[in-house]
Amino acid sequence: METPNRSLLGNTTANAYLPMLPDPQQLQAYFKRTGFSGSSAPDLVTLQRLHALHPQAIAFENLNSWLGLPVSLQAEHVTDKLVAQGRGGYCFEHNQLFKRVLQILGYEVHGLSARVLWMVPEDVSLPRTHMALWVNVAGKPYLADVGFGGMTLTAPLELNSRKEQETPHELHRLACEDGLYTLSALVAGHWQPLYCFSLERQLPIDYETANWYVSTHPESRFVNQLIAGRVDNLGRHALLDKRYTWHQPGHASESIELQNQDELRAVLKERLLINLDGLPALDEKLATLFTART
Repeated sequence: METPNRSLLGNTTANAYLPMLPDPQQLQAYFKRTGFSGSSAPDLVTLQRLHALHPQAIAFENLNSWLGLPVSLQAEHVTDKLVAQGRGGYCFEHNQLFKRVLQILGYEVHGLSARVLWMVPEDVSLPRTHMALWVNVAGKPYLADVGFGGMTLTAPLELNSRKEQETPHELHRLACEDGLYTLSALVAGHWQPLYCFSLERQLPIDYETANWYVSTHPESRFVNQLIAGRVDNLGRHALLDKRYTWHQPGHASESIELQNQDELRAVLKERLLINLDGLPALDEKLATLFTART
């Protein structure tokens, strides 16, 4: 495997999002966490392999914000949480980590900001609170996104293509009008919009502001609901509060209502592959999902 020449971690506030110092062990830890091996040349094959492996190994989850804990976007905190601790995170964490990995490997990449459309009524407009990535591969731009919850992409998409594009899971397509892109996925035979975005390069402070809103606003669903998801080779695991759903392409989705916190803990650990150690008051919070409301 090729040896990286820059660090996965930043160690100052000003450069908290940038790869800085030589520390190959940090990148090797990420490769071990995701199961990546072989050539890491900055080409399309490597990007596709990383994009498929990352969301299989590292779950989308909002346990910190749901428990009232801070969600730090400092590079060392994100790497420690998602790589060393065996936890997951949401878009700002996933795609910040993925962005730094790609930069270390030699890709040109920058962050994007998107407005979520998935499962949102047409007459409702949400703020731009989703992070995605623009990646240049051999002069061709791609959309990469390893942190979109239950519909996380499992392959990069050609930004300039308007054709249907295959991924290991669903078909996707991109539309563009007046510089605004819309990503859609074919779900249960229907094209469903996921989010819209422009190609404007986002700065770290843009994500800090959005992250503060998502993780602390009293009306944010990431504060009020337990949300988790992970893909594997067969389909998608999704958790919303105490409802666990298994989605498999070409088959009807299967949902079950979990009956107690032991079952919920088992799903988080065994289906979502989330390490639950060291989370204060987790059991007490899980129990609230099974308390009858009067």
